[in-house]
Amino acid sequence: MASVDADESVAGPGGQVRVRLAEGVGTLLEGDGRPFHDAAVRPARPAEVAAWLERVRPSRAGLTVGELLLAPGVPATLDSGGLDRHTFLCGQSGSGKTYSLGVLLERVLAETSLRVVVLDPNSDYVGLAQVRDGADPTLAARYADVPAQVAVWGNGPGADRPLRLRFADLEGPARAALLGLDPIRDREEYAVLAELLRAQEDGQPLMTGADQLLEADSPGARQLGARALNLGVLDWQVWGPDQPSLVQELRQPTARCTVVDLGSLDTVQEQRLVAEAVLSTLWASRLSRVPCLVVIDEAHNICPAEPANAMTRLSSERAVQIAAEGRKFGLYLLTSTQRPHKVHENVVSQCDNLLLMRMNSRADLADLGRLFSFVPEGLMAGATSFRMGQALVAGRIMPNVAYVRMGERVSREGGADIPRTWAAPRPPS
Repeated sequence: MASVDADESVAGPGGQVRVRLAEGVGTLLEGDGRPFHDAAVRPARPAEVAAWLERVRPSRAGLTVGELLLAPGVPATLDSGGLDRHTFLCGQSGSGKTYSLGVLLERVLAETSLRVVVLDPNSDYVGLAQVRDGADPTLAARYADVPAQVAVWGNGPGADRPLRLRFADLEGPARAALLGLDPIRDREEYAVLAELLRAQEDGQPLMTGADQLLEADSPGARQLGARALNLGVLDWQVWGPDQPSLVQELRQPTARCTVVDLGSLDTVQEQRLVAEAVLSTLWASRLSRVPCLVVIDEAHNICPAEPANAMTRLSSERAVQIAAEGRKFGLYLLTSTQRPHKVHENVVSQCDNLLLMRMNSRADLADLGRLFSFVPEGLMAGATSFRMGQALVAGRIMPNVAYVRMGERVSREGGADIPRTWAAPRPPS
């Protein structure tokens, strides 16, 4: 707010506002900051807000994602350095969450050199390498070098590389979970799997075909092959022993931004497997200490509070581990969801940045208020009245909590809502 002399009239429906005691958090844009007995205050004008933000702007790259909702025309610029803290983005269906995440990713790619890995379950970000027609010329110019730095791994028509894994790429727990093996209940088959993995030649995946196991000399190996065959695992599209592996790309990246198009896979089981493989590989590579923004969209499916199966339990545990310990190795999470209460609390509680879009559920807002206690309760409650594309932004990326109206996308949107042609008026009969 801006201070005025005690006898100065304040324009507005309330007339003059005289303050004797003020509680809460705010910023005094004018004056010497000394305590006062009486003071008249007024909302700061957009020009004053812009001038103050310019004075306190950090030296790090700014990510201008839109404009301040309560100061029209003033850019909403996030501190890119704040992304070294984990970030939580949430909003109910129809709030503009997917679009807004795209805006943020575009600005990160255009304004910083941070590596980005995106788990994309709905194929929403496969167009990050394509500048859309009609994009703002200034934004497009800043984005000009980005498309060459983006690689999409998927099975859709626009993918740069087929999304493939090798069974040998997976860690032991993931291999066992894939086959539904329990080390105690299925101890004989589990031991056979462990022995086969120890004996296999480097780079030669175990499951190139069912005959390899079904026709093996060992009865245990034949049982393992029958299990794989019965589960349908060998028929999955994701296996590609003769093609480049996503895991190898994550270990030795050839692109700065890797979009993993989970939505292009045929089955949910394959999506969960790939998500687990990505998180485990990034964690295993942590000692390289290369800063990386790990984006988990629809996080309630990949790191849920209550995993429904062994594979999802592994990915959830890995996400929790990255949330708890990843920062010191340069692994920074950005999780996005429309169901905040269904995301593992040990992931959300480690986030220091919040982007909150429209949320009508008071129960969800109460949970978020508990986990992000640095956000004033009154500002949090404002999320119930947000329109599409409006958000509350708080944390290290924006130390002064603000309402933001998200700006335009530069790249093409991947996913899209189903057209509402069914709602068109029917012609008279």
